[in-house]
Amino acid sequence: MKIVVLGAGKMGSFFIDLLSFDHEVAVFEKDPKRMRFTYNCQRFTELEEIGAFAPELVINAVTVKYTIPAFREVMPFLPKDCIITDIASVKTGLKEFYESTGMRYASSHPMFGPTFANLSQLSEENAIIINEGDFIGRLFFKDIYNKLGLNIYEYSFDEHDRTVAYSLSIPFVSTFVFAAVMKHQDAPGTTFKRHMRIAKGVLNEDDYLLQEVLFNPYTSDQVSHIRAELKELLEIIDQKDADGMKAYLTKIRNNVRRDIEIKQ
Repeated sequence: MKIVVLGAGKMGSFFIDLLSFDHEVAVFEKDPKRMRFTYNCQRFTELEEIGAFAPELVINAVTVKYTIPAFREVMPFLPKDCIITDIASVKTGLKEFYESTGMRYASSHPMFGPTFANLSQLSEENAIIINEGDFIGRLFFKDIYNKLGLNIYEYSFDEHDRTVAYSLSIPFVSTFVFAAVMKHQDAPGTTFKRHMRIAKGVLNEDDYLLQEVLFNPYTSDQVSHIRAELKELLEIIDQKDADGMKAYLTKIRNNVRRDIEIKQ
């Protein structure tokens, strides 16, 4: 298959490497310096080059802020039967956009990034495939993710954003709070160092991605739950309520235990 990847960032480069040995792959990137470490693919900096290549499928891997603008820019240069796809972590507005184009489309979300994931061992990582759009496009992503050993889930666009509001906003907000109140430690403990590594990884993400995850319509309710839990915990601490603390720890251990049992 002839595939164009839009954007040579972290995930764009990952997909280029992943696909380039089984498909004819090209990357479109306006900044040539970002393509220095791509290989086994054609490198395009002009839209006309995409037209001449005549891709059968496009993977939009640009920053979330520019996902739809990037589509609008390249679409005049694509064959009518080309499948346009995205791997965006926030799907707000994408369904409406896709349906307005009249083109074949598919959407997925690999729920890992090169920052944290062990790319040689992804069996504990997850991917979402949107169950709307073109069947062949969905099958393309399903085949890729199966080969990687990922756990695959299928959701609608709306279900995806509800899931992301829970699975990303809670860790992001918790990390923000940690980073906001932390102070330099000359001799940090193991837990502190682990949290610091997570904070550095999260804060290395694109600002617009972080913003869009937190501005997801379903995020506010999740953050409200955090606020309620912090209020309860603070009351227990202020009152030095040993029984209350024991009950609280039992509650959260049961939450973690249930999550482990479900995964097993």
